[in-house]
Amino acid sequence: MFKKVSAVLLATMMTVTLLAGCGSTPSPAGSGGTAATAAKFKVGMVTDSGTIDDKSFNQGTWEGVQKAGKEFGLETKYLKPTGTTEADYLKEIGNLYDAGYKFIVTPGFKFSTTIFQAQDKYQDGKFVIIDASPAGKDGKESIKPNTVAIFFAEQESGFVAGVATALQLKEGDVGFIGGMEIPPVQHYNWGFQQGIKYANDNFSTKINIKPENVVYQGTFSDVAAGQQLAAHMFDSGVKAVFAAAGGVGVGAINEAKARAKAGKQAWIVGVDVDQFKDGVYDGSKSIILTSAMKKIDIAAYDMIKAEKEGKFPGGKSMIFNSKNNGIGIPDKNPNLSADVTTKVADVFKKIQSGDIKVSPDKGSLIK
Repeated sequence: MFKKVSAVLLATMMTVTLLAGCGSTPSPAGSGGTAATAAKFKVGMVTDSGTIDDKSFNQGTWEGVQKAGKEFGLETKYLKPTGTTEADYLKEIGNLYDAGYKFIVTPGFKFSTTIFQAQDKYQDGKFVIIDASPAGKDGKESIKPNTVAIFFAEQESGFVAGVATALQLKEGDVGFIGGMEIPPVQHYNWGFQQGIKYANDNFSTKINIKPENVVYQGTFSDVAAGQQLAAHMFDSGVKAVFAAAGGVGVGAINEAKARAKAGKQAWIVGVDVDQFKDGVYDGSKSIILTSAMKKIDIAAYDMIKAEKEGKFPGGKSMIFNSKNNGIGIPDKNPNLSADVTTKVADVFKKIQSGDIKVSPDKGSLIK
């Protein structure tokens, strides 16, 4: 009798153990929540050629990662590659992965071919690529279930900044300095020009953008070239320059600050993040009129939050725009009047509702 009872108890215990083991089996990659349900959900980031405090993509991405890490109690880490090749980027992704950071965020188009490879090489990892989509050497895009590609409606952000610039300055010439002539930078330019035109047509402003004052420098790193380009524009009578150019834009900001210190008017429209502090030249005075922003930090944070909640939108391309508050200008713009701020807010609502449609195409440029 005792042997029979013992046998029954043993069988019962084995059954419970097997069921428990089955319940703890991780979900397959791409099913949503794999990293979040693991014992340790660690989030990593690989920077591009810039620094972590570049006031642009790297900084915005890292701030979003840090916010999520703090809010959800996650381990976070970033690595900066020693070079700018695909191999350099892939090496740091591998280093993060080997250290247990299997949710990795990468900022910028330079990661396109890298993530194309990484999403296959590390199939139980999750990847977020910002401002680009995974693509092979032939340019063919492929977003696997363990990857999300994030894009922004830069044209809408540029449009709002253009309206604000026109309303505040009322008349005169403005210019645009871009870094590399790639779609995100072009969209900023085209949207900015549409915003200027809208203000001229609807608010009786008289702002001009001459063809010679629209320049793509060709890099995101040549600070000296940015300063020279801005100096030339300001010397020709341009009142404000929209600089969507990374380090080249830093050069433009430096030139405007030097002129402001000398008592001359020189405005810069910032890009990607609120660059007001970068333009401070005297106490609290800044040469940043406003900034055309992408909510990069929010995009990074939202994707980590989605993974944490088991809702990672793997295999998809997502656009952050006016409707989901993924773009815009800063909530506080010290160099914009209250009246301008109110009018710009109304214009933004019309973009959100669809009453104003901003084109991402070159055909929308001011003639």
